[in-house]
Amino acid sequence: MKKEVPIWEKSTLTLQEAAAYSGLGVCKLRKMTDSEKCKFVLWNGGKRLIKRRLLDEYIDNSYSI
Repeated sequence: MKKEVPIWEKSTLTLQEAAAYSGLGVCKLRKMTDSEKCKFVLWNGGKRLIKRRLLDEYIDNSYSI
């Protein structure tokens, strides 16, 4: 039996999970994480993962996205 972890307890999220969690679109998240300066993206080979806590901090400190 596979146990599912709630999104708010995960440390990293897929683009689709991050979009559902944050309310931002997948395309917007993809564009934001394309930059090498993005602090909340984690690359696992070619897979893009979003660091949930750092994304929360980024949103908290942003006026406009």
